[in-house]
Amino acid sequence: MPLLPRRLFYRRMLWHALVTAVVIFISLAIGILGYHITEDMPWLESLLNASMILGGMGPVDQLHTVAGKWFASAYALYSGLLVLVAAGILMAPLAHRILHRLHLAEEDQTGTRAR
Repeated sequence: MPLLPRRLFYRRMLWHALVTAVVIFISLAIGILGYHITEDMPWLESLLNASMILGGMGPVDQLHTVAGKWFASAYALYSGLLVLVAAGILMAPLAHRILHRLHLAEEDQTGTRAR
């Protein structure tokens, strides 16, 4: 198949960026609710702690409850994996385009169509 035109490629990149943003937003909402419920933190403090863990910086406030410590531990592990997943979602169209272009260049050099 021919290489996707740039306009459609940009549309695909935008779609993947939106999906990535939604995944991050949902993950942030989970963190906010978790801190609010398990540690009885105010909403703004919950947002700050969830954002800092999701961003890889670590918690801001000291945790006082056992449930809060369990939640923070699980959320930190989840957040570490989420960074990899988000990068994969965001970069997939670019990696696909590069590999597709290399494959087309290989076909041009050999004069045959690889299958």
